[in-house]
Amino acid sequence: MSGHNKWSTIKRKKGALDAKRSKIFSKIIKEITVAVKESGADPDGNPRLRLAIANAKGASMPKDNITRAINKGADKDSANYQETSYEGYAPNGIAIFVEATTDNVQRTISSVRSYFNKFGGSLGTNGSLAFLFDRKGIFTIPAANINIDDIEMDLIDAGAEDIQLEDDIITVTTAMEDFGPMLKKLEEVKIEPENAELQRIPKNTVKVDKDTAHKVMKLIDLFEDDDDVTNVFHNMEITDEMMEEME
Repeated sequence: MSGHNKWSTIKRKKGALDAKRSKIFSKIIKEITVAVKESGADPDGNPRLRLAIANAKGASMPKDNITRAINKGADKDSANYQETSYEGYAPNGIAIFVEATTDNVQRTISSVRSYFNKFGGSLGTNGSLAFLFDRKGIFTIPAANINIDDIEMDLIDAGAEDIQLEDDIITVTTAMEDFGPMLKKLEEVKIEPENAELQRIPKNTVKVDKDTAHKVMKLIDLFEDDDDVTNVFHNMEITDEMMEEME
């Protein structure tokens, strides 16, 4: 299928380079906890929990960890998490969209504001930058034992806008409204994605020089190291050469 989702490629490569397993697990545990508190501990009747568990398995999270996270969500006395987002600008007008899951909103917004200030950026008002991004469903699927030609039409029928194969990983992109149908289709054809989530894909990217790219990536790393932050999206264009220098 034609098209090239450069953002998805960059996001995956960077994640593979600097992923911290504890951070990944922490994010998934929070998602499981929120899903259970929202709609109960039965995956069969809770699509969000079913997806969170699938992502946990894709990240090789031990079964005991998954069970503990479900039990934690079912415990009435456990912390109540709130999902929130923050928008702002990094140096050179790079748009930054931060998603967080927190049990203390004041702590989180204070931290987010301090990160922006530290790198000469600025925190904006909610909704001020949302128009710069499209919400897309992004599915990453191990390509082993899968023939793309055999499943391409099924994926397109389920709403695939883009299908790529790179480094033995199939990346499927859908519109936000087709995220559910694509999950259902993958279940029907017995394909288990390594990860499936809604991401914010920039409508247009901004070219920057090497120094700016390094500064913005340091800011993004600071966000991603925060336990409350679950996702960080930006509209900076990064060349392969820049990525190699950052490795």
